[in-house]
Amino acid sequence: MSSVPHGYVDPNFPNPMGPNDATIIIYGYRPSLALAALAIALFFLALLAHLYLLLRHRTWYFSTMLVGTTMEVVGYVFRLLSSQQDPYSVPWFVVQYFFIVVAPVFFSAAIYTVVSVLINAYGREYAPLPPRAILGIFITCDVVATITQIAGAALIGVAYSNGEDPTTPNHILLAGLAFQVFTFAVFLVVLVWTLWRARRSSVNVSRTFLGALVVATLAVYLRTCFRLAETAQGLEHYLSTHEVFFGCLEFAPIVVSVYAFTYWHPGGWLGASLKGRTIGDADVLEDSGPGKLAP
Repeated sequence: MSSVPHGYVDPNFPNPMGPNDATIIIYGYRPSLALAALAIALFFLALLAHLYLLLRHRTWYFSTMLVGTTMEVVGYVFRLLSSQQDPYSVPWFVVQYFFIVVAPVFFSAAIYTVVSVLINAYGREYAPLPPRAILGIFITCDVVATITQIAGAALIGVAYSNGEDPTTPNHILLAGLAFQVFTFAVFLVVLVWTLWRARRSSVNVSRTFLGALVVATLAVYLRTCFRLAETAQGLEHYLSTHEVFFGCLEFAPIVVSVYAFTYWHPGGWLGASLKGRTIGDADVLEDSGPGKLAP
């Protein structure tokens, strides 16, 4: 029987064979230093920008963007460590996976909150669900899906560490992703329904802001669909063993979403049209500025 491990081993980076190292590189490749460094720089700049915008506009409901960008920075730091110090490390793989996978949940929460604010502004008769229901249902679904994914990823790491078959943990990960893709698709229906019917509302919100909201939402959904396709194809297959797909369909869509909300921040673009509106019973805009309305 061959002693060569099944999976990717970097011929230019000997396995340290430490107690926390797998026999192969679980990523399926040695992570790119350039991609990790670029991600750290972009998400750190976005973190600073969103912190400034949060304090300037006092849109506290949008603070989940800070959590998400912070998690992206941490995730890519560990990905960079994997690239340069030990790509075989199971803990570093699990940590970077946890932070990079969980971060978009906070961006989704920010999107859910913006849509809830819009529903209150337009009028609740224009949406299929009340604002509080949107927040409760979709955030809960994201939490359940994410916990399932993290459990699957952790079990995959354990399986590789012990030289066991990772198929069952991969199925757990797949179930979490499939559930997340389904629930986010339902949210897209709610968003389209609301924006279509709200054309008759007397509240006139900037069309460019609404366009940015849609683009950011679709970017997050594209990233989730990629993760589902990658996991469904299976470990050590084409999608999961070529970092170009990770860069184009995980990293890039999230950057688009984060920076869309950096320029089209709700504090500056919803402004006067939503001042004093609420989500349920809680004020969401204390100091929204002049706002920008559609012509």
